[in-house]
Amino acid sequence: MEDLFRQAASRNMTKSAPLALRMRPQNLDEFEEQTGIVGLGRPLRQLIGSGALQSVIFFGPPGTGKTTLANIIAGMTSAHFEKINAVMAGVADIRRVVEQARDRLAMYGRRTVMFIDEIHRFNKAQQDALLPFVEDGTVILIGSTTENPMFSVNRPLLSRSLMYRLELLSGEALSRIIRRAVLDKDRGLGEYTVDLNNDVLKIIINFANGDARSALNVLEMTVLTTPPGNNGVRVITEDTVRNVCQNRVVQFNREDEHYDVTSAFIKSMRGSDPQATLYWLARLLHAGDDPVFIARRIMILAAEDVGLADPQALVVAASAAQAVERIGMPEARIILAEAAVYNALAPKSNAAYMGIESALEAVRSERAGAVPLYLRDTSYGGAKKLGHGKGYLYPHNFPGHWVQQEYLPDNLKNKEFYRPSEQGREKEMNERLQKLRKPIK
Repeated sequence: MEDLFRQAASRNMTKSAPLALRMRPQNLDEFEEQTGIVGLGRPLRQLIGSGALQSVIFFGPPGTGKTTLANIIAGMTSAHFEKINAVMAGVADIRRVVEQARDRLAMYGRRTVMFIDEIHRFNKAQQDALLPFVEDGTVILIGSTTENPMFSVNRPLLSRSLMYRLELLSGEALSRIIRRAVLDKDRGLGEYTVDLNNDVLKIIINFANGDARSALNVLEMTVLTTPPGNNGVRVITEDTVRNVCQNRVVQFNREDEHYDVTSAFIKSMRGSDPQATLYWLARLLHAGDDPVFIARRIMILAAEDVGLADPQALVVAASAAQAVERIGMPEARIILAEAAVYNALAPKSNAAYMGIESALEAVRSERAGAVPLYLRDTSYGGAKKLGHGKGYLYPHNFPGHWVQQEYLPDNLKNKEFYRPSEQGREKEMNERLQKLRKPIK
């Protein structure tokens, strides 16, 4: 029965199906949040309403509505709908759908929407097999993935598709979803009388972490395992919910999420916020990230962002990295915390970092000037006969162990690469530099 199966399946869904599946939104009015994608007046919503669909890829964390949105689109369009799960499908399945789509278009003038769940599971050959049919319009592709498609989907396929990112659902949205499921007598748990207070609701929301499917799974298990009282009311307690949830496993759902959390960790140190630094560090450690990788990031920040404002920061970071390798987890978390907090609270300067970048740019763009004769090597035979070292002023022979002398090539004379800040120890360095270095006439 063509794509009517989706609406029929929704109407005839038995109570044996999981609550999360039964409560799946049937239209855009029930679809929670994601207003930046399908809100009133948004381009995608207008395309869906007009039936003028284009190939799209939805990506984002689990439980944010990617598959649901595809099903809603299927119910609102006159196109035939085919669903493929990338875990189980292959090129032969793609060819079968394409051949049927071509016949359907030729005989009835009806287009086909091909929904590929977990499209990132397709290898390059399988994704390439889609290209010609997406390009010529034989099928309209709707793909969903929990991974960043920029990393997991072929560029040629991306160029032929619109990309939309779905975000984690807010606590308010999850609250509405849970309350709706408790009261819904047709698809939800409305046949039971449930007492769910705000404190218990908050525990479920925190556990779900923006994932509607997870929230509904916990709710269903909690209600079904809570016996009714004498008055027939199932009073959901905090202990019951915690027993169902057990220990939440916070792992990275996508490869790029690891880098997002790492980025937040680094930026928190750079921004001198020790509270956020420790939180993001804890997220990395709890997800099982490699402590050695974390230690390397702290060392890089110590050099790049703390710099010479506190030279000790790199010493602390390097010592921590060595200690982490020798000790390992779980004690390594303490060492990483100390190094991260030290760098977060250290004065900041990127002057040395910007200095080497400026010098490298000069090397790339400026003429490679000759090394002045008085700076050239004199260690090999005949060097002095060539004039190497002649006129060199040895700083230790002068008061203060310094003498005015140009060390840059002639074409870069008086060029400044390192410009100290006024932060921490670098302020002293700047004062010394200003006192010693004067333009050579």
